[in-house]
Amino acid sequence: RINMNIGKYFCHRIPERSFFIKGHQFPVCARCSGFYTGLALYLIVNYFYPHEYNLEMLIISMILMIPVAIDGLSQYFGPRESKNNLRFTTGFIGGVGLIIFLKIIMRWGLNVL
Repeated sequence: RINMNIGKYFCHRIPERSFFIKGHQFPVCARCSGFYTGLALYLIVNYFYPHEYNLEMLIISMILMIPVAIDGLSQYFGPRESKNNLRFTTGFIGGVGLIIFLKIIMRWGLNVL
């Protein structure tokens, strides 16, 4: 039997911030669902349509991570409560930016840790 609580190690899993299908909560929240979807779809598309990882792509990756940072931080520090569709969308965009950023670090051999 598969343990469906594995998501708790990767996400807060707050029910109000998660998607449900037929009464079953996703293993991760809406924002993390967007992140993982963006990561996976980018890797699939990039496999068929590869491109260079240069300084321009580094800048693009950082720009793509801005919306998720604004959404998450404005929700955390402000009186605003983000909706799940916005969380998913900004997570998706941020996930694409993150995977590009990670691929650049791996390609360029940067030691960031």
